[in-house]
Amino acid sequence: MSTQSRLARRLIQLYFGLALYGASSALLVKSGLGLEPWNVLHQGLAKLTGLTIGVVSIIVGAAVLLLWIPLRQRPGLGTVSNVFVVGIAMDGTLALAPDAHGLAIRVPLLVAGIVLNGVATGLYISATFGPGPRDGLMTGLHRRTGRSIRLMRTGIEVAVVVTGFALGGTIGIGTVLYALSIGPLAQVFLRVFAVPSASGGSTVVATGQPERAILRP
Repeated sequence: MSTQSRLARRLIQLYFGLALYGASSALLVKSGLGLEPWNVLHQGLAKLTGLTIGVVSIIVGAAVLLLWIPLRQRPGLGTVSNVFVVGIAMDGTLALAPDAHGLAIRVPLLVAGIVLNGVATGLYISATFGPGPRDGLMTGLHRRTGRSIRLMRTGIEVAVVVTGFALGGTIGIGTVLYALSIGPLAQVFLRVFAVPSASGGSTVVATGQPERAILRP
């Protein structure tokens, strides 16, 4: 694969993946059966402020990105794009999708949202344009404190879930299913969407430590 073709594929994967991530998160919102950890916080803040969940996601992403400064993290194209594209796609999908009534519709929405979220994660991480703001916060804290990535991830996500739930965010079976399945799903789709190297040899799955490849943007 030529350098230009590889770059074009990476850009398509990045933006399609981020848009799909926002759309899949909107399906979880529509299901009403529980959200992924950060969107529990976003939904709670949206209820508190009257803003849309997508706008709140953008604001929180930008605020988290500011925390990269003392952590000496450097954002990439994917990092900055993540802040805006996911929130816009989420609000757009929520505006277009009808409300779901009854478990016969809500459960398939939940399952579709989780699976598509895994697909989206594989797409945008395999593009290797930099981690999302929330991932960068986790890895930055890991480097500054010396604590494990798993501990940093757990601590951050517990904090955002508890805060979001206190503000009115939705926690349910979907939250648990997401936590259990997103890692394995992301690993599968990282391999599916791995971008061939410029020489046409081995593929590139993601830069940095493997643990960084299982989180949200």
